Amino acid sequence: MSAAAASEPGRFWEPGTVIEWVYQGTGRHEDKPNVRPMTVVRDDEDGLVAWLAPGTPLIKPVLTDGRETRYAGPVAMFTEERVLKLDVWRGTGILKVLPPGKPWSVWHFWAEDGTFRGWYVNLEAPHVRDLAARRTSTVDHVLDLWIHPDRTIEWKDEDELEGAVTAARFTPTEAAAITADAEAAVREIEAWRPPFSDGWQSWAPPANWRLPTAPTDHQPTLIAEELHS
Repeated sequence: MSAAAASEPGRFWEPGTVIEWVYQGTGRHEDKPNVRPMTVVRDDEDGLVAWLAPGTPLIKPVLTDGRETRYAGPVAMFTEERVLKLDVWRGTGILKVLPPGKPWSVWHFWAEDGTFRGWYVNLEAPHVRDLAARRTSTVDHVLDLWIHPDRTIEWKDEDELEGAVTAARFTPTEAAAITADAEAAVREIEAWRPPFSDGWQSWAPPANWRLPTAPTDHQPTLIAEELHS
C-alpha cells in the first residue's frame, strides 16, 4: 500500500471511527437513502478507506413488496414506489476506497474462503462529508465496472443507465458524462494507478473490530428482517 499522507487534525477521521457511507435518494425518492455504517481503515490526503463488515446493520430502499429495486427492471426501478428496509449486509466484507477528486469509489471483494475476487468501480457523484455527523454522502451514478484479478475489465449495468435516462432520472447529457467518467476510470485501471496498485487485496480487518450499530438518523417505514447481534 502507498505511504499515507500526513493527516491534518480535524480534517480526517481516525482509523477505527465508525461512519455512515450514504447514497442519497433523488427525485421522488429523495427521502429514501441507502445508509451503510462502515469502519475507517485510513483517511488522509490519499483518500478515504473504509470497511463494510459482514453482518453490518444498514438501511436501504426496496420495492414496497420488499424486493430489491433492480427486480422492477431497468426503467421501473427508478419510478416504482420505495420504502426503507432495515437489513444486514449478507455478503463477505467490502473494503471501499474513495480516491480524492474522482467520481467513483473502488470496492474490493473476497470470496468466503478469503480468496480475492476482484475490484468493483462504483460510479458516483463527488462525496460531501460531514465530519461532525461522521457521514460521507454521494449519489449513485448507476454505471459500474468489474475488474477481475487478471485485470480484465467488464462493464456493468449499462442497461440500467439507459433505463435511468428513459425514466428521466438522468438526462442524456448527464448519462454521457457518466459514461465518460467510466472511460476515465478504465484509463486509470489500464495504467494500474492507485488504489489498484496499492495492494489492498491482501488487507484484513483487525480481529478486535466490533460490528457497527444500526443507523439511527433514518426511520425505515418497513422493517422486514431480524437483526442479529
